[in-house]
Amino acid sequence: MKFIGITGGIGAGKSTVLSLLKENFNCRVVLADEVAAELMTPGHKCFDEVVSLPWPTSILDDNGQIDRPLMAKYMFADDDLRLKVNATVHPAVEQEVLNQVELEKEKHNIEYFFLEAALLIECGYGKLVDEMWYIYASPEVRTERLMESRGYTRERIENTFQVQRSDESFREHCDHVIDNSGSKEETLTQLRFLLK
Repeated sequence: MKFIGITGGIGAGKSTVLSLLKENFNCRVVLADEVAAELMTPGHKCFDEVVSLPWPTSILDDNGQIDRPLMAKYMFADDDLRLKVNATVHPAVEQEVLNQVELEKEKHNIEYFFLEAALLIECGYGKLVDEMWYIYASPEVRTERLMESRGYTRERIENTFQVQRSDESFREHCDHVIDNSGSKEETLTQLRFLLK
């Protein structure tokens, strides 16, 4: 079984690629964000650690769950807090993903295990995965998609692009580039070639 990391900038169409992988290949697709969300529910060590950080007010809602928008608001206002949350959550997510990879290897049911995360490179997954794939789309295509799907303004898109990792940097850290600027069929052809 091959363990493949998938990353790329906002609007590159990572979700489309993941759907194509699920539909056409014998694989499992895991999203780092979903693993993190699961680990931050009551009953997990990660939840307890995040809740006990020095927040300005409680970040729990009436049901005892983490109020994600409130937590995000505090994190964006306080770099120190954001670093503490990341230092707690990222290692927990990594450990959980590695546990799932091991389980799948023991089962021998799938050929590929895909992990998608925007920050795969930053979190050092390059040393854990067998291959790292970069999902690319031209800035024009990404802009169009974000305006259509998320209703973003051009200004917001420009600002988002500026704070994200550059195209050159993604290419430098990844083993393969999938150009997702065209049709689904064109993307699927590239995936079939890589997974032949």
